[in-house]
Amino acid sequence: MENGQPVPQRIAIGYHPSLADAPLEAEQITRFLQGRGVAQVIHAPMSDKAFRQQVKAGQFDLLIALGGDGTMLRAGHLCAPLGIPVLGINLGRFGFLMEVQRDEWREMLPRLLDGRYRLENRMMLRAEHRRGDQSLGCWSVLNEVVVCRGQYVRPVRLKASVDGYTLATYIADGLIVATPTGSTAYALAVGGPILPPDLRNILIVAVAPHLSLDRAIILSEGSVVTVTVNTNHEAVLSVDGQAPITMLDGDSVRVDALPEMARFVRFQDYGYFYRNLTAYMEQNPAAEDSS
Repeated sequence: MENGQPVPQRIAIGYHPSLADAPLEAEQITRFLQGRGVAQVIHAPMSDKAFRQQVKAGQFDLLIALGGDGTMLRAGHLCAPLGIPVLGINLGRFGFLMEVQRDEWREMLPRLLDGRYRLENRMMLRAEHRRGDQSLGCWSVLNEVVVCRGQYVRPVRLKASVDGYTLATYIADGLIVATPTGSTAYALAVGGPILPPDLRNILIVAVAPHLSLDRAIILSEGSVVTVTVNTNHEAVLSVDGQAPITMLDGDSVRVDALPEMARFVRFQDYGYFYRNLTAYMEQNPAAEDSS
């Protein structure tokens, strides 16, 4: 484990607003950090506008995300442009991206305050929705961009191009363009390969392809992907599981790598990814009935 990392003195704690016990846990962590001499600690729901504005203004050295993987994604989107590291504490069911479990933070946070941690850089993407020459929206992406069928249970025709050259035309329920982080999310669920988190390669995998290319493709670093919709019924775009956006026939999504990366605090050695992967595969808590 690396030593001599900066010791954060201004820490923001953002928690999932729908978890009933999250405010109390955030308050306990706040008191713990203050008791160990951290100069500035605040806590609030991750969705709180004033909280997000303070983080965006660069007022903190570190953000602690309390919740599950969705909370970690929101924290990554918020902090990556400023290079602010994120430490995940799992209060959810799965927490594949989280570093610390609920019952471990009292043991692990002193290591943070001693500088005994490392930073793991995670690739992020930029997705731009285009209609002809018009840009309809642009988003940062930590997991995946999905272009898929809408409410009608019919496949859509999707043309994928890489660096301006046609790769394939898919007849499928959808197409996933994922980061290495996203390779263990939706892409994994539809049979895609698992990529180590420190890579900077884009992964393309189809969802339920019909008489189309049914193998995932890993692209060279620096590739640009464009997905164009050809459909006479509804197609939608979703970024990191956010609310779907309607796409019309001829619309496209351009996806490339962002220069900035999400920075996750890690206390474990570099082999943690494979150990955790095996453990989660064997005991998937998402399959359990949990409130």
